[in-house]
Order: sequence, then C-alpha cells, then structure tokens
Amino acid sequence: QYSLIRDVVSALRRHRMHEQQFSHPPLLVLSNFGLPQIHIKLMAGMFQGMFPALNVHRVNLNSIRRCLLLTFDSESQLLEFRHYSVQVVPVGVSRGLRKLLQEKFPNLSRLQDVSDLL
Repeated sequence: QYSLIRDVVSALRRHRMHEQQFSHPPLLVLSNFGLPQIHIKLMAGMFQGMFPALNVHRVNLNSIRRCLLLTFDSESQLLEFRHYSVQVVPVGVSRGLRKLLQEKFPNLSRLQDVSDLL
C-alpha cells in the first residue's frame, strides 16, 4: 500500500517541504530489527548502508531536518516505512521570545516596551 505525494500534501493543513530538507541525510531509526534471522540482519544492513552514519557527539542538531522510521513486524512479516519532517523549536520560553528565536518577528505596535514582549 502506498500514497502519492500530492495526496499527502493535499491532506495536510500546513505542509513544510523545502529544498533544505533534502540537503542532509535523514536520521535513520530501525525498530524490531534485532531478531537473529539472517534476512532481517541483511535488511537492516541494507538500510544502514543507504545513509551515512551519524556521529552522535559531533552532529549538528540544526542539520537534521528529517527522520526515517522503519519498523519490522515479525508476526505479519511486513515492513512499515515512515518519513517525518523534523523542526527544532525552543522550549520553556515565552511565546514572544520563541518567535524572536525562530526569526518570526511579532507585532510590536501594541507594546510600550520590549520588556512587555519578554
């Protein structure tokens, strides 16, 4: 079973698709590939070989724009493929400061001082 990209985009309220997403490889997540069968190990090795390995200590989080999730169901012998778009957002700050950090400039006409925004 599959879906066309135009069907997926038309079903989304806000789709985020731009060229910068595809300039870096995705973060590959393999689930349920630890079984001892040789064909499962071969599949895991094939998917790992498709994308470069990421060094966890040296990777820039801002360069990761996509996540590829592959899940193997051993009972039904099906492989589930999901491709996510990832966005880094600041957490634990006020809404005004978050907009400034994301380079979205809020409407300052209602405010008397910048401290009202923060």
